[in-house]
Amino acid sequence: MMGVVVLGSTGSIGESTLDVLARHPDRFRLVGIGAHRSVEKLAEQILRHRPAYAALADEAAARALAERLGDRAPGTRLLAGKDSLTALATLAEADCVMAAIVGAAGLPSTLAAARAGKRLLLANKESLVMSGPLLMQAVRDGGATLLPIDSEHNAIFQCLPHGASAGATPAGVRRVLLTASGGPFRDWSAEAIAAASPEAAVAHPNWVMGRKISVDSATLMNKGLELIEACFLFGLPPAQVDIVVHPQSIIHSLVEYVDGSLLAQLGSPDMRTPIAYALAWPERMDSGVAFLDLIKTARLDFRPPDPQRFPCLRLAGQAARAGGLAPVTLNAANEIAVHAFLERRLNFPGIASVIEEVITRSTAGPIGGLDDVLAADAEARRLAHECIAARARGGAQVAVGGACA
Repeated sequence: MMGVVVLGSTGSIGESTLDVLARHPDRFRLVGIGAHRSVEKLAEQILRHRPAYAALADEAAARALAERLGDRAPGTRLLAGKDSLTALATLAEADCVMAAIVGAAGLPSTLAAARAGKRLLLANKESLVMSGPLLMQAVRDGGATLLPIDSEHNAIFQCLPHGASAGATPAGVRRVLLTASGGPFRDWSAEAIAAASPEAAVAHPNWVMGRKISVDSATLMNKGLELIEACFLFGLPPAQVDIVVHPQSIIHSLVEYVDGSLLAQLGSPDMRTPIAYALAWPERMDSGVAFLDLIKTARLDFRPPDPQRFPCLRLAGQAARAGGLAPVTLNAANEIAVHAFLERRLNFPGIASVIEEVITRSTAGPIGGLDDVLAADAEARRLAHECIAARARGGAQVAVGGACA
């Protein structure tokens, strides 16, 4: 039996993971689940799945959880506080850790799981974007096995030569191609995109995701962050990672080899497929996903992304080429800008404007260690808040790529 910890269990990836685990009680034992402050949903998961441990990083939420549960979950030990998720990630009973906490908040527990030598199922893309060199070194030092969960990177991993491992340049690969659905605005004019509402941005046409990652899909920042991830995961420079818009989300990504072969992984747009693949690897097992009907699918379309309508993709490419702490700055500014957009304190084009201004003003340089990452992250967040505040004071409605005030 493989002991599994699910970090970010109350999010969409976490819930999909619990669904897959529940289908195979003979293979997996749920050791622990954790989240930040989702009391009601975590309580429901505890009562349904009966993990040995459960954690909430927010101490007030953890107290509320204990009160809600009362004496109904005697077999579950509750952990609380900022170090509780790291404690879950390093439990001796845990062979495998699903790292699905969204944003920079997932970095400490992800690094801890890598250092502890776990099978690390990486759904928290910010861990690689913020600290790719540090995380890959932690994987090597801890003897961990890193398996990507993002559908695109998981697809690439499935198409790589036998024996390929995270961080090592695969033999014979010319380039990898990340597919993008294009998000809800892929066919919108620039004028319509400029007036887009939060409700429109989170209405993804193909995937059911959280609000933040749905906005990232709408701006194509999600694909830019995945480009940075791919460079670390597969040991490739940005020039060997391309992006292609594929509206149907049936081909999840492709690998092109030097002999002209182009291998693709196809499947229904359901995150349970990559989750099941990573849990069972190197075997395969039932995921509960509907099988793909190629006849019903009928056609597959492809086109290049438009960096003019979606400038976040351009900014991410620049950060990937710059390296060092540039991706940290990009990611932190994006998190703050997206949050402001969802709260209607920033318009949709303002997301890219704020990110570009923060990158311009940032003093971040090379990565020396985790302290440098955290300092660059804090600086970028401060600058983003300043930029958004300046826009609010001036009532600014600047064009994409313009200054904050």
